[in-house]
Amino acid sequence: MKTYSYILILITLLFASCSDVLDQKPQGSASSDDLNTPETIEQMVIAAYSALGNEVEWTPFNLWPLGGLRGGDAYKGGDSAGDNLEWHQYETFTTNQTDNARTNDLWVRVYEAIGRINDALTRLNNISEAEMPTKNARIAEMKFLRGHFYFLLKIVYKYFPYIDENIPQSEYEEISNRQYSNDELWDKVANEFIAAAEVLPVTQSELGRPTKYAAQAYLAKTRLYQAYVSDENHNVTSIDKAKLTEVNNLCDIIINSNQYSLNADFAHNFLPEYENNAEALFSVQYSIGDGTPLGRINMGYALNYPMTQEYGCCGIYRPSQNLVNAFKTDANGLPQFDTFNNADAVEEEDFLNNTFDPRLDHTVSIPGHPFKYKPDFIYQKSWARSPQIYKYYSSMKELVAYDSPAFQKVGPFMGSSMNTVVLRYDDVLLWKAEALIELGRQDEALPLINQIRTRAGNSTELLKRADGSYTSNYKIDTYKPGVNIEWTQDNARKVLRWERRLEFAMENCRFFDLVRWGIADTYINDYFKTESSKVQYLQTAKFKKGRDEYLPIPMNQMNFSRGVYIQNAGW
Repeated sequence: MKTYSYILILITLLFASCSDVLDQKPQGSASSDDLNTPETIEQMVIAAYSALGNEVEWTPFNLWPLGGLRGGDAYKGGDSAGDNLEWHQYETFTTNQTDNARTNDLWVRVYEAIGRINDALTRLNNISEAEMPTKNARIAEMKFLRGHFYFLLKIVYKYFPYIDENIPQSEYEEISNRQYSNDELWDKVANEFIAAAEVLPVTQSELGRPTKYAAQAYLAKTRLYQAYVSDENHNVTSIDKAKLTEVNNLCDIIINSNQYSLNADFAHNFLPEYENNAEALFSVQYSIGDGTPLGRINMGYALNYPMTQEYGCCGIYRPSQNLVNAFKTDANGLPQFDTFNNADAVEEEDFLNNTFDPRLDHTVSIPGHPFKYKPDFIYQKSWARSPQIYKYYSSMKELVAYDSPAFQKVGPFMGSSMNTVVLRYDDVLLWKAEALIELGRQDEALPLINQIRTRAGNSTELLKRADGSYTSNYKIDTYKPGVNIEWTQDNARKVLRWERRLEFAMENCRFFDLVRWGIADTYINDYFKTESSKVQYLQTAKFKKGRDEYLPIPMNQMNFSRGVYIQNAGW
C-alpha cells in the first residue's frame, strides 16, 4: 500500500505542476480549428484521396482475396495452405470463421478511409464558398470517394453501420449495422453518387479526381447490384426492372458522351505506359520517382509476382485450371460452353493444338509463353512456387515487367506505380448488356457484347514470340444469330456471364458477380467437384448457401459494439 500511495502522490504532483503547460498549445502542432483554412482543408481532401491507396499486401482494397480467389478463377498460391492461412480459409470456405484477421483488417481500413472523408466533409461544410471557391466541387469528390468505400463494404459484408459527417463521434457506438435494410443501404450508397454527379464536371484537369460520368457509372454499377433483390438468407428472389432501366439509361449517358471508348488493344489496360486512357473512367493514381523514398506505389499485389530472380516472391494468386480451360474456343471461334472443361490445356503444345480466345495470354502466365508481352522473357515452370499444390500458372494483368519504370522492389516484395482502374468502359458496356438481357431486350445487347469480342480478336499484336509467331492458336468470332448461335434470352444470359468472366478474369469481381446473380452456391460447388480432382486441397472445400455469400461481421467488431451489431445470416 505504501508503494501505491507514493505512486498516486507522484501522479498528482505531476498533473498539478504541469497544468499550466498542458493548457498551452504545443509548438509545431495544430488544433482542429487551425485546420479550417482553405489551404489546410485542401490538404485534408488530399489526405482522403490518399486513403484510396492505403492498402497493404495482406489487406488489398482491390479485393482479389475476396472477389477473384473465391469465384473459381484462382488458387491462393504461395508455399502451402498455411502461407497466409486466412486466404486459404476464404478460398475453401469451410474453415473460415468470424475471427479471421483479414476480415477485421479490411473493415478497419475501410472505416479509417471513411473517417478521413467525413473529417474533410465536416470542414468543407463549415467554410463558405466565398472563402473556398472549390468547396462544392470538393464536397462532391468526397461523396464519390465515400460511396466507393461504402460500395466495398456492401458487396463484402452486406450490412454495416452507415456513418456520415453529420453524426457526432460520441454516437458512433450506438449505430447498428442494421439501422437500414439491405435495400435502404443500397440507396445510401447510390445517394453518394447521385449527389456527386449533380456537381462534378464532365472533365477534370487533374488526374485522379472523379468526373460526372464516373459518378454516373458508379451509380449504374450500384443500381445493377441493387436490382437483384435478395432476402435475409441471400437468395435472389426477384429482379427490379425499374432499377435495370435506370442502369441502361445511365450507361447510355456515358456511351453517348463520346468521351470514352475501348482501347484498340486489350493489353493497353494492363500496361502503365497507357494508363489514364479513354477506357478508364476512374483510377486510383500511384506514383514513383516523386521525391519520396519508394514512391506512392501499389502494394495490393505485392505478393503476386512469380519466383524468378528478376522478381523474387511470392507466387500468390494463381489462375485455376478451370479458368484456363474457359478460354478455349470451338470451330466457330465461340466459347466451349458445355465442353470446355472436358480436357485440360496444360502443356505448351496444348495451346497450339487447340484454339483459344486471345484474352488468355493477356491474363495467364503459361510455361513457355512470353511474360508480360516480352518475347525474350519466357515464363518457366521453375518460376512457379509449390506447383505440386497450385500448378504452374501465374497471374499477369496486375503485374508489371521487371524493367518497367513503374516497377519497384520493396524488401522481398514487389510494388508498382501502375494505376488500379476502378471503373472501365468495357464494364459499362457489359452492365448495359446485362440490364438489357434481363429486361428481355437481348437483341439490343448483342452489338455491345460483340464490341467486346471484336476488340479481343484484334488484341494479338503483343502476343507474339521472338520469331513473330503467335503465342497460342487464336480463333475468336462474334455471335451471329442464326449462324453460330440461337439468340434467346437464356443463351444471351449465358453468353453475357461467360463474357464477363473472360473480360475481367483475375480482376477480382467474379465472386461478386456470382452472388449478384444468385448462383454462387451451385457454381462454386460444381467448380469444387471438378477442380478437386486436379488440386487435392479443394477436396474438403464447400460453399455453404445462406452463409458464404458474405463475410461475417468481424468478431472484434461484434465485441466492440457490445450487442449493437447483428451478425450476418449463417454465421
